[in-house]
Amino acid sequence: MKAMYKSYTVDEAKKKLEHYCAYQERCHGEVIQKLRSLNMIPQAIDAIVVHLIDNDFLNEERFACAFARGKFRIKQWGRTRIVNELKARDISIYNINKALREIREEEYLESFERLFEKEWEASVEKSLQKKKKKVMDFLLRKGYETHLVLDKVYNAV
Repeated sequence: MKAMYKSYTVDEAKKKLEHYCAYQERCHGEVIQKLRSLNMIPQAIDAIVVHLIDNDFLNEERFACAFARGKFRIKQWGRTRIVNELKARDISIYNINKALREIREEEYLESFERLFEKEWEASVEKSLQKKKKKVMDFLLRKGYETHLVLDKVYNAV
């Protein structure tokens, strides 16, 4: 028995992807993946992506800025993690740097301090060495820079 695939015309797919991009900022990779899941041929994918860019539904600079702001403010990610996640989505270095400028330095350091304090207080480790290691690992996983983490953790008592 053959699997039934819904096929879309280029116009139907354009409309569908316009809604997909209007709902939330997307990067090119997500849009191309979505079009492949709709079984679109490569020429149609290219035409639709060009249409989305021309009509400002798809903008990687805007995506990168929104991604960086959101991950920092909502998930308290550090710059290292944000950069790695954007690189994994094939975002250009220019757009990554522009996105990082969306995060104000004082806000970044305040968030880092709050996260450190919260994690330090929450840790129930008896050994100071183990406690420092756990807090350090947590902050590094969050994507904060090694020098910030080391300074803070080694000065903690």
